[in-house]
Amino acid sequence: MGGGEIASAAGDDYGNFIDNLRLFTKGGTGGMGYPRLGGEGGKGGDVWVVAQNRMTLKQLKDRYPQKRFVAGVGANSKISALKGSKGKDCEIPVPVGISVTDENGKIIGELNKEDDRILVAEGGLGGKLLTNFLPLKGQKRVIHLDLKLIADVGLVGFPNAGKSSLLSQVSHAKPAIADYAFTTLKPELGKIMYNDFKQISVADLPGLIEGAHMNKGMGHKFLKHIERTRQLLFVVDISGFQLSYRTEYRTAFETIILLTKELELYKEELQTKPALLAVNKMDLPDAQDKLHELMNQLQNPKDFLHLFGKNMIPERTVEFQHIIPVSAVTGEGIEELKNCIRKSLDEQANQENDAYHKKQLLNLWISDKVSSSELPS
Repeated sequence: MGGGEIASAAGDDYGNFIDNLRLFTKGGTGGMGYPRLGGEGGKGGDVWVVAQNRMTLKQLKDRYPQKRFVAGVGANSKISALKGSKGKDCEIPVPVGISVTDENGKIIGELNKEDDRILVAEGGLGGKLLTNFLPLKGQKRVIHLDLKLIADVGLVGFPNAGKSSLLSQVSHAKPAIADYAFTTLKPELGKIMYNDFKQISVADLPGLIEGAHMNKGMGHKFLKHIERTRQLLFVVDISGFQLSYRTEYRTAFETIILLTKELELYKEELQTKPALLAVNKMDLPDAQDKLHELMNQLQNPKDFLHLFGKNMIPERTVEFQHIIPVSAVTGEGIEELKNCIRKSLDEQANQENDAYHKKQLLNLWISDKVSSSELPS
């Protein structure tokens, strides 16, 4: 059963994790001037894109399904207030790590840390002598938000699962490798090179610990990087994991469930990313017996969840697209792992292309319908 496929990772929720979004923005119209007294109308409000740490593009889309953002209108000039007040600004909350471009692909700016902000649509001038006291309309702009990816694949696992060793086996990266927890303190990037010159980038992310969603260990620093990879590669030690003599020993299956729970508690939609599983350290004694047990547990995970405490059980379990037994020490399974990574990313690209073309055809059909309805009868 080693290396066999099981159901698609995300099922009907495939692509639920969003890494790009198209929005319509419009600055507010200015306020009317007061010609008789020379009063100036207020400037229309501006539209800003603002970075927030716990925000996702999916949350933005769910919260604002129309994807239209219009700032407030400037106040008219009047006898009691000759200078009209500015219209209310509109702020669009987005995740950190966003690149903002216009409809032509020109970069407007990037948001790399919390509270970074970019002006995307300016409000119109209020009515004044220069405009014959008539207000100007605000700027209209279609923008694209893109989550900047650090890698195609992100390695996910508890400390000492062998992620760094695995990265050095599949790529040309030379990460620091040592026999203690938290060897990886920042993402280590490598590239898998294929015979047809295709390259796939892989990021070894800092090791998780239980409670990472509450910012234990390097919790949030780790989890924020997961959002910026296309797919996840879970790496578990077939012999299990124990952070220290004070913490509880976890089997390989328990490790997978706990990793899943940590992702869910941080941001639920991370679980819908396509995922693979590398079962590492297959060179250890009794590894085959433990693998057989693990595969049985993964095929019927709900039969074993009663063994966990209630707070440890995720709402949904990850269904891995591929499960590959490997040894970063002997090289066992490494070529199969590289092939599975390639296959999984190709499948994802095909699905995304199909979805894009269907959307384009739908937009074209709607546009034709609108044009036809506007023709004189």
